[in-house]
Amino acid sequence: MIKIVSIAFLCLALMVCETTYAKTLEKDFIEKQVLLAAFKQEVNPTALVSFAQTLLGIPYKYGGSNPKLGFDCSGFVNYVFKNFHFPVPRSSSAFSKHGERIVLEKASPGDLILFRGTNPKVKSVGHIGIIISNAGEPIRFIHASSGKAQCVTETPLDARYQKRFIKVIRLL
Repeated sequence: MIKIVSIAFLCLALMVCETTYAKTLEKDFIEKQVLLAAFKQEVNPTALVSFAQTLLGIPYKYGGSNPKLGFDCSGFVNYVFKNFHFPVPRSSSAFSKHGERIVLEKASPGDLILFRGTNPKVKSVGHIGIIISNAGEPIRFIHASSGKAQCVTETPLDARYQKRFIKVIRLL
C-alpha cells in the first residue's frame, strides 16, 4: 500500500513539475517575443547601415567578431546588430531559420542577404551581408569578404553573387 501511495505521489509531483515547466517555457517564449518586438521598433535601419559603414576596411578574419582582430561575415553582422542591442545568430547558416523572407526587389536597408558559400557542392547558407540600397535600386550590400577585398566592403549583387543568392530576410 505504501508503495502504491508513493508511486501515486511521485506521479502527481511529476505532473505538477511538468505543468510548471511548460508554463515557464511558455512565459519565457512570450517575454522573448515582446522583447524582440520592442527591439524591432527601436532599431533604425538607416542608423544600423551607417554604423556598419563605419567598419569599412576592417580586415577579414575567419571566426572574427570584433573590429580589433577582424570579422568574418556572420561576425560582422552579429557585431553590427549587437551594437543596437538586437540579438542575432553568430553563424551565417543559423540566419536561414530567422526573419521574414522578402522578395529581392523589395529589399531595403538593414535587411540581410544570404548566399551559399564558395563551395558549389554545399547548397546551404554560407555567407551573409547587410543590404544598404533602397528598395527599387540595384542591390548593394555590406559584408566581410574573404574574397579579393579581404575586408569589410560594399558590393553590388553582380552575376557572381547572383549565382549564390539564397534569399533576403528582414529582422527589423
